[in-house]
Amino acid sequence: MTTEKLVFKLDHPHGTSEVFISWQRGNGVYLATTGADQTVEIYNRHGKRIEKIRLQGVCTGFDWDVDGDHLAIITSNSSHLTLWDANTTKKSHIDIGLRDPMSCIIWAKKGSLVAVGTSRGNLAIYNHSTAKRVPILGKHNKRISCGSWSAEGLLALGSEDRSLSISNNEGDTLKMISLRAEPSDIQFSEMKMDERLGSENTVSLLVGKRTLFLYNLHDPDNPVELAFQQRYGHVVTYKWFGDGYILLGFSAGYFVAISTHIKEVGQELFQVKNHRDNLNDIALCRCIGKVASCGDNTVKVHDVSNLQETSAVLTLEDEVGAQHLAWSEDGQLLAVAAKGGNVFVFLSRLPQLSATNACRVAVLTSLTELTVFSCDAEGKSKASGVVELAVEPNFIALGPYHCAAGMNNHAWFYELGQQPVQSLSEHQYVGTVNSLQLGPEYASALTEGKVQLHLIEPGNGSDEDREMKMFPDETKQEMNITCHSLTTDFLIYATDMGHIHYFFIEDWKIVVDFQHTIGICSIYSNQSGSRVIFIDDKSEGYIYNPVTDQALKIPDLPAKCRGVLWDSASEGRDTFAAFDDSEIVIYVYIRNSVNGTGVEQVSTTRLPANQVPVLMVGTQVELVTLAGRLMSLPLGPQPPAGASTSIDYLEELLQHQITLCRFSDAWKTCKLLNTKEPWTRLGEAALKNLEVEFAIQVYQEIDDAGMVWALENIQDEEDRRLLTGHMAVFLKNFDKAQEWYLSSSEPVTALHMHRDLLQWDRALQLASKLAPHQMPFIAKEYAQQLEFTGNYAEALIHYEQGLAEATDSLKDAESGSEQHIAVCRAGVARTSIRCGDVRRGVAIAMDIASGPQLKKECADILEGMKHLADAALLYEKGQFFEKAALTYIRLKNWFKVGELLSYISSPKIHIQYAKAKEADGSYREAVAAYEAARDFDNVIRVNLDYLNNPEDAVDIVRKTKSLEGAKMVAKFFQRLNDYQSAIRFLVMSQCYDEAFQLARQHGQMELYGEILSNSVEIDPRPDDFRSLALHFETEKNSLLAGKYYFHAGDYNKALKHLMKVLKTNSEDPEAISYAIDVVGVANDEHIANQLIEFLLGDADGVPKDPKYLFRLYMARKQYREAAKTALIIANQEQVNGNYRNAHDVLLGMYQELRRNGIRIPSEMQINLSLLHSYILVRLHVRQGQHAKGARMLIRVAKNISKFPSHIVPILTSTVIECSRAGLRKSAFTYAAMLMRPEYRSQVDPKYAKKIEAVVRKPARGAPEEDESVSPCPYCNSDLPDTELQCPRCKNTIPFCIATGRHIVKDDLTACPHCDFPAIYTELITIVQSGEPCPMCSENIDPNDLTRIQSAELYLFPQGQE
Repeated sequence: MTTEKLVFKLDHPHGTSEVFISWQRGNGVYLATTGADQTVEIYNRHGKRIEKIRLQGVCTGFDWDVDGDHLAIITSNSSHLTLWDANTTKKSHIDIGLRDPMSCIIWAKKGSLVAVGTSRGNLAIYNHSTAKRVPILGKHNKRISCGSWSAEGLLALGSEDRSLSISNNEGDTLKMISLRAEPSDIQFSEMKMDERLGSENTVSLLVGKRTLFLYNLHDPDNPVELAFQQRYGHVVTYKWFGDGYILLGFSAGYFVAISTHIKEVGQELFQVKNHRDNLNDIALCRCIGKVASCGDNTVKVHDVSNLQETSAVLTLEDEVGAQHLAWSEDGQLLAVAAKGGNVFVFLSRLPQLSATNACRVAVLTSLTELTVFSCDAEGKSKASGVVELAVEPNFIALGPYHCAAGMNNHAWFYELGQQPVQSLSEHQYVGTVNSLQLGPEYASALTEGKVQLHLIEPGNGSDEDREMKMFPDETKQEMNITCHSLTTDFLIYATDMGHIHYFFIEDWKIVVDFQHTIGICSIYSNQSGSRVIFIDDKSEGYIYNPVTDQALKIPDLPAKCRGVLWDSASEGRDTFAAFDDSEIVIYVYIRNSVNGTGVEQVSTTRLPANQVPVLMVGTQVELVTLAGRLMSLPLGPQPPAGASTSIDYLEELLQHQITLCRFSDAWKTCKLLNTKEPWTRLGEAALKNLEVEFAIQVYQEIDDAGMVWALENIQDEEDRRLLTGHMAVFLKNFDKAQEWYLSSSEPVTALHMHRDLLQWDRALQLASKLAPHQMPFIAKEYAQQLEFTGNYAEALIHYEQGLAEATDSLKDAESGSEQHIAVCRAGVARTSIRCGDVRRGVAIAMDIASGPQLKKECADILEGMKHLADAALLYEKGQFFEKAALTYIRLKNWFKVGELLSYISSPKIHIQYAKAKEADGSYREAVAAYEAARDFDNVIRVNLDYLNNPEDAVDIVRKTKSLEGAKMVAKFFQRLNDYQSAIRFLVMSQCYDEAFQLARQHGQMELYGEILSNSVEIDPRPDDFRSLALHFETEKNSLLAGKYYFHAGDYNKALKHLMKVLKTNSEDPEAISYAIDVVGVANDEHIANQLIEFLLGDADGVPKDPKYLFRLYMARKQYREAAKTALIIANQEQVNGNYRNAHDVLLGMYQELRRNGIRIPSEMQINLSLLHSYILVRLHVRQGQHAKGARMLIRVAKNISKFPSHIVPILTSTVIECSRAGLRKSAFTYAAMLMRPEYRSQVDPKYAKKIEAVVRKPARGAPEEDESVSPCPYCNSDLPDTELQCPRCKNTIPFCIATGRHIVKDDLTACPHCDFPAIYTELITIVQSGEPCPMCSENIDPNDLTRIQSAELYLFPQGQE
């Protein structure tokens, strides 16, 4: 009872005074009440008053007999006992033989004895069955206030005389115990002892409401009296429960549990203050295990198995307090008497009656109330209808449109859909109804081994044969039906003989008859009846498919299965659950799977106590509680609190969904996990359950193109068995795959599978039955595998089998038969050799039909087996000459080796052959072999030691740079006293110390130094040069000392010695050159300044040649200073008439500046363009391009002052070329200049007359031909071709190295060597004529010239703005 539910309320049945209540024992149908109004009233369970008994005085006690048949009533003013018969509702008065006022009445726990005590201490025992009365006078001295019967028939009485008497059922006193105060609330029970006696061995009572007195009948001398804490107040009442435990209620509101075990007697096990002000009563119901206490205006209910928790709190609104409690015998109703005289009856427990249909469940929510709920997969339930019943039912049923309830052999039918729900019909059956099932139109009732099928709504008589039918019919009366189920189309019932029958309602006949081995006790069908679960007499469960007539056993069914639920959700149509009292187990029925049809257990979930599963929807199961309420219980994995996306939970959830085959839900979970492994598991599960399309989607999600392609190839396969075999292969379950393949329409697929798996034994077995023509090929492949694993004997057998079965018919049938035979023959050859039949193997390999590869393979095997002669022969026949030669070498057959050398390139073989020939004295053959092996050291050795041929040895050393060879040659020359040659080869062999000593001994140190300095291929040590420098320093040769100190890296000493030389001879070019090299490498400002001061003449007042200063600046990478010096040098060369030298100096400096990103000085650009223009003249004249030559000469003539050494020749050439080009005005201008007095005498006589003629007869009238124009590459404005300064944009335009003109952007190229720009069409013409680059004089391949698309690099070169 989780919340209070009031069944009915009695408003002041006996006025406003105290009311006493008592439930009928046995079936608990009636509630008796009494009060100060001298009446006793009897009510039924629905609050209807059945009887009102008027008394002669106030009721002093009433009690029901053990069976609940009679209610005994005593009053204070009468000596007669009043009995009310519950069966006949009649009352009677019994004279008990005493005239005293009656004070106490107690019914025996067995039989029909009733004991009545009086206010004077007398006792009467009345046997209602025999009407015998036994009055006992003087049992006590004062009023008998309380008493109790034991199960063994002992009567304990307590009296105001402070005594306890124990008597037998005849009234004889057995014990009389004196007490310290007045006793009350006597009870018999069993005290907890070490040894169980199995009887009520203890009398308990309250003494003075303060202590609890325990009197053990087997230990009368040691009674126990327990006192309690003062704060508890006095003891109101107590109840025995469990294994010798006692619950006590105290007036201060405390509720305490103690033990009576002798070792822990009186020890408090539980204590709680249940009520704030007071506690008035407690009531215990053993059948439901609950205890209630009342006080203040509340009632609190506890479960005796867990007293710490309060399971329900009932509040009496508008009441002063609750005074008395009483449970009905079945625990369903709890009556509470309030202080104001009202009586409340609460529903504490209901019969857990329920029925389901689809996603609806009908539950008994009150004694006569049925509620229909609609449920969904999220555990939400909604009441869709409430039905008020005519009776308290003991069975109910629910259909699509109706519900029913009934008891015994009556059933009432109600039509759902309208509120309030109206009663439709009533049906009476021939026997007690065990169960009732409803369909859309029909109902079926199981009554005493028979099933009655009938219309729910009475028919109109048009088809009486279809209104009702009894099962079994008259022909099978011996059949006993044990269970049944009704769907829309079928009535399904089972018998104690193991039969399951399907009655098809539409055709009105039996359509399925299944025979199980033993009797069936219960069946559970799904909504359509396409699956039925049945449980047999051995408590084993099976799922039956009427389509295939196949029953599958359900694994691990709960041993005490109480029921089975089919999942009502659409996607869970193959999911069901079986449950017992403690747990519910989920199963899934797998229709299509690699493992065939089957049932798998999914999960197990614990059930809450006293709750029964009634409906399963998706992952939720609906439970009915004792209070008639629905509770949802989630099945499967549940997320931790606040962690619904934890990885562990999602992994567990995914496995649960996969097992249930709920792949759409599993897809969502995989999305959340977002890793490959869950997707792979989902894909494998889809394959296992033959969900091909879904599997394709999964493998597409993880980009497994191979699986997608494979599945798409088979997804349209119509043969289900063949498709299942394919799925088994994907899952690597090859045994299952074979089973499915062999039962399919293409059993040969099993053979193909085993061949692909290299399982040749099984493939041969299958081929012998399915495809005999494939056996030779399988035998061959099997033999290849055996040979690979080293099982040569078996391999030989299968090669021979493959060869023997390759008949003519096979040759016709198989296009690859020739290759097959060749492979088998090769295999026979190899395995024959390995098995010891060398002759056979060699014979096959030597056959003309055998290829080189087979010969090599057999030869390899023979070589490994030490059959070298045969191996060498096969190598040679297969043209594996190197292998053959090596084998012949092992045989010492040098003659055969020599024959094969011309085919061999392996140095190893040549060396071995050379060594053999050298040992034989055939030195020239040895030299040839060593040369073929490129073993030049041995070639040198043999030439020197045996052939006395130093010339060849020296040539080889120079070509190969062999160190060892050089050593040998050096030693040879030493023996001949040719020390110069010896030193040279010692240096070449890097024997510097030996070379040094030899040179010093024989006065060849300068030679040694030159050799050491010029050894480009080797890397001499600095110490070697230092040794030389020290030697020459000792010899006072400062030039060589400085030179070798420079090579040794000691730059200070090097410059010091070189400066000594220069002090004596300041113009020594060699010393200056070395000094410049030293400064350039040293990167030391101090020594650099020394040399600069010397070159500038600061030391001796004589400046040195500027070329030395230029070299120094270049060596130190001081390019700006070098550029200035280069201009000086170029100007000097130009003044001296060395125009090519000046050109080359400026070109070299130009390129160096450009490489280092330094801006080119404008003076350098102008001078270079003038010098290059002068150089181009000869090229143009040679090419016959006089106009171009004339234009270049005009440019030079305009700057004739820069060519002082050749003014007259240049002007003469200008006049001549301008005349040839038709530039008469320019010719006249420069001819007139030549006729000046300072130049006229210098004119070459052979040109003098011609020049004079030009001056005397100038061109009149005809203007000089204008020079052609082209666009400026900077601003695109037109200007003359030879103009290098754009008048518009003021830029200096780069000149073309081929013509001297300015460049143009759309016809641009560059020299691949010097990278100077040129006009493409002009330069390609010059290059194709065989001329080198006009700028750098390097030869150019015409194919290396390409047009440059972007001129930016040349218009804006690095380092130039």
